[in-house]
Amino acid sequence: MKKNNYFDAIVIGSGISGGWAAKEFCEKGLKTLVLERGRDVKHIKDYPTAYMDPWQLEHTNQLPLKEREKNPIASKCYAYKEDAKHFFTSDDEQPYIQEKPFDWIRGYQVGGKSLTWAKQTQRWSAYDFEGPARDGFAVDWPIRYADIAPWYSYVEKFVGISGNLDGIDAMPDGDFLPAWEMNQVELEIQRNIQNKYSDRYVIAGRCAHLTKPKQIHIDQGRTSCQARNLCQRGCPFGGYFSSNASTLPWAQKTGNLTLRPHSVVDSVIYDDQLGKAVGVRVIDSETNKSLEFYAKVIFVNASTIATNQILLNSTSKRFPQGIGNDSGILGKYIAFHNYLGSLSATFEGFEDSYYYGRRPTQPIIPNFRNVARQEMDFLRGYASFFGAHRGRSSAVELEDQVGGAFKDELCTLGGWKIGMMMQGETIPQEKNHIRLSLDKKDKYGIPQVITAIAYAENDFKSRDDFFQQGAEMLEACGAKDILTHDSGQNPGLDIHEMGGARMGLNPKTSILNKWNQMHQCPNVFVTDGASMVSTGTQNPSLTYMALTARAVNYAVEQMKKGIIE
Repeated sequence: MKKNNYFDAIVIGSGISGGWAAKEFCEKGLKTLVLERGRDVKHIKDYPTAYMDPWQLEHTNQLPLKEREKNPIASKCYAYKEDAKHFFTSDDEQPYIQEKPFDWIRGYQVGGKSLTWAKQTQRWSAYDFEGPARDGFAVDWPIRYADIAPWYSYVEKFVGISGNLDGIDAMPDGDFLPAWEMNQVELEIQRNIQNKYSDRYVIAGRCAHLTKPKQIHIDQGRTSCQARNLCQRGCPFGGYFSSNASTLPWAQKTGNLTLRPHSVVDSVIYDDQLGKAVGVRVIDSETNKSLEFYAKVIFVNASTIATNQILLNSTSKRFPQGIGNDSGILGKYIAFHNYLGSLSATFEGFEDSYYYGRRPTQPIIPNFRNVARQEMDFLRGYASFFGAHRGRSSAVELEDQVGGAFKDELCTLGGWKIGMMMQGETIPQEKNHIRLSLDKKDKYGIPQVITAIAYAENDFKSRDDFFQQGAEMLEACGAKDILTHDSGQNPGLDIHEMGGARMGLNPKTSILNKWNQMHQCPNVFVTDGASMVSTGTQNPSLTYMALTARAVNYAVEQMKKGIIE
């Protein structure tokens, strides 16, 4: 049985980082098993709503009340609607205990949340990797921008990232396809902000959408983004990057990939006599049978919370607190992105201007707070995303909403409106953690996760500064009717949770070394969000992909040298 279940490498999870691990291992000739908890999803074939118009959906893309009541957590996500609910995990599939309110959004299927992510992709800067040590709010990153920059380029070229070369240190340039255009009002805001502020820039949003595919993207079977804004349904054009459209098929064609869906990972198996991890224990969700698979090297890429759960549940005589957890910090220092603040406004003029299509990104103002040094009464800062749009006129406000005049009015454009939101860095704290329940288990017999993750005073100070600065910038640009909004959302709904198995220089204060390799179990690697030391103000997925490609390259080199065997 063991011989039939042996592979060179095992990857747990098939999402953004797991798909990259699979691609890299398979390209390098290693027989690779990818374990996915959920069902299989084939590119194009399994996107059932991709071409449907709203009137073809039973509830015109709205969720029935019973559906929302059954899934009070998942239904908070903006993309959880009738056209995409099949790509989200229902709340009852994997219960967890909220010691503090935390909205855990999951997508258990082949491809994971790479089918539903927002595709915003920005590099971290040197300031982001240096920040924790400089400002003393977390352990030092064991790498710097120079270490990961070549891997950013490597990933960007394969994924296809649109953007401009803007020359901003706080948000470095990458290997880009042509950027999406800003509309006339956004360009006016850009001109005004950059004329009035010496420390602030407005740039086109950078996203994993193909604007002008290169040969490497055509070879993947992908083509240009159609600007439909229906991404959450799965893209039959491969216009945006997903594991399903890109890395997994690329791995499959090598002949080295074995993809196993319906495989709920219970734990990593550690052999006390051999002194290393030897495999993975799984529950087949269709048969409920326990299975074991074996490999020389194991990559855990199940997504931040799930990865921490698996590692904590991987106990042995050597590691009674969870594999690689001599320090006792596994599951601790969970951080996320602060989405509390947003603003709205109106903008007069430009009534002869409009825009084409449904652009999949928004302009961004990179972080300008505490970038190179500590300057404010709060730590770190925030990026600001904004967009200008025109909707219908005031017809919906008319008392008499019938007749030809009403229909004509529906076809009349209203004025310009602006929306702006923050993406703030939160500070990792030991008290923000997940742990395993001692008495409650899920239907597979795996201990349930307990979440104890909350905002801190720093987050509210950052939000308030965003309110003040955002309103000031919009007013300076000529915007009117400026309003601030606090989303009041729980941590987790940002879907950018990070940490718990962080990298670091010291095994006493970190789980992983500079190669995303466990200090105390060197044939186990973690390259998803669990590995992050801090959160930055950028969207995190590009960094996960770059870290993964870099870690696989290192792991294979170590295997060739016989150091990992």
